[in-house]
Amino acid sequence: MSVRVLLVDDSAVIRGLMSKALSADHAIEISGTASNATMAINMAKSMQPNVIILDIEMPGMDGLTALPELLKASPVSKIIMASTFTKHNANLSLKALELGAADYLEKPSSRTGDEVNTFYRNLIEKVKALGGKSISAVTSSPAPVLSSKALPSIHLTSTSSIPLHVSGVKALAIASSTGGPQALMVLFESIKGYLKHLPIFITQHMPPTFTTILAEHLSKASARNCMEVKGGEIVTAGNIYLAPGDFHMVVEKNASGQVVVHTNQEPPENFCRPAADPMLRSLSNVYGRNLAVLVLTGMGQDGMLGAKMVVENGGNVIAQNEESCVVYGMPKAVVENKLCRAVLPLTEIGCYLIQQIEGR
Repeated sequence: MSVRVLLVDDSAVIRGLMSKALSADHAIEISGTASNATMAINMAKSMQPNVIILDIEMPGMDGLTALPELLKASPVSKIIMASTFTKHNANLSLKALELGAADYLEKPSSRTGDEVNTFYRNLIEKVKALGGKSISAVTSSPAPVLSSKALPSIHLTSTSSIPLHVSGVKALAIASSTGGPQALMVLFESIKGYLKHLPIFITQHMPPTFTTILAEHLSKASARNCMEVKGGEIVTAGNIYLAPGDFHMVVEKNASGQVVVHTNQEPPENFCRPAADPMLRSLSNVYGRNLAVLVLTGMGQDGMLGAKMVVENGGNVIAQNEESCVVYGMPKAVVENKLCRAVLPLTEIGCYLIQQIEGR
């Protein structure tokens, strides 16, 4: 069954670019195109497309205003927000994710060359991944924020035979992609006030500007200092270190034995920069068995090879379960390679970490 897509953009040029890319894939069907939000809402109601690609900036009703109306008109649809990546639009896109959008997409600034080819690849990958979930009717309600004062009992959905060494955990690393911003907000709300002795490192697949805004959002959600890494920071307990867009983030010990964060622009891994694998390799080299890793929702298998090294060095890996993922790609890769100690719903992960690491 083909993934049915509705394209919504006031630019005929952008609609043409997206139509050209998507029509080349036989697994995708263009159900319709709309030049404004009102037209899109009416079309979505009758078409019930699997995926809607929605422009943020449109005359009349903008994308952010149209988003809840589209979700109401077609509850089965996964919505991808499309925009140029200015700071203003990054803010709007993250707000859209909070309101129910599944993902975001950067519009190309040129019509030829590597940039447009990257746009085509990302567009097709996102549509097929999100559309596949829509077709399979695997849906989940928005994850509620957990109260850290009332921790539910934990029932592991799945475990491997790898023993969990939690008494000496000194750092937590998180890898995430599609659906990651929403998942990170839920996670940090649920561990607010706990795990203060740990530095936390995050690689979220995001472009520049977006990571700047995400760091601000996570600081508020976590009540911690979340910084978009510039390079050269000395790691301090309680801080959150977020890989900047278009840079890998790695750590090493300096001559004084302090852990220092660095960035680099070495080639992308798994088509990603930042990528989780370089982060996990370097953290495993520094923290060894004292490292805990969390793999959240996302496409592809970035983080799998890094997680393998973590386990070989005695560390622990936890994955988000399929039902609570926007896209079950990255977690699936570590689960299928038997690298996980626990596979849990998003709403249970924070409590599990608190109970296991702090013994509460």
